[in-house]
Amino acid sequence: MALTSDIVESWHSPRRVVRRLRGAGRSEPFVFTFLFVFLLLAFVSLAPYLARQTALNPDVTLYQRLFGAALGLLALVPFFYLLAALGHLVARLMGGTGGYYDGRLALFWALACSTPGMLFLGLVRSFHGDGPVVTALGLALFVCFITLYSLMLREVEGQ
Repeated sequence: MALTSDIVESWHSPRRVVRRLRGAGRSEPFVFTFLFVFLLLAFVSLAPYLARQTALNPDVTLYQRLFGAALGLLALVPFFYLLAALGHLVARLMGGTGGYYDGRLALFWALACSTPGMLFLGLVRSFHGDGPVVTALGLALFVCFITLYSLMLREVEGQ
């Protein structure tokens, strides 16, 4: 299926989609693609807000802000790999039988599935700036991500 169709399906049947992705075979580039999609769309979701910040404070150019955001997102790649390993180890302590690859699949796919909400949050943030609305949306998106990730991790770890 297409990536977008799988993302939409993951919002109502996350375990089925991650089971299908896991059954497609082990491929590290395939799993890394999910992380790359997440990082790319995270960058896209930040761009309108950074443009707003540049309009409000022109001391720093938009290009500098975008470059800083891109470098910051790239610096998170090892963190996400560490987070996936940690999630797998916690699942193993709770009786999980999957491997580190399965932990990466669950985390990176959950991140990719959270991108529609992240794009919406970036749009709202670009119009409203930082405030209670953005905080509430960010918290709701985080809860959705944690729910998706926990269901997917539970599926790939065989629980």
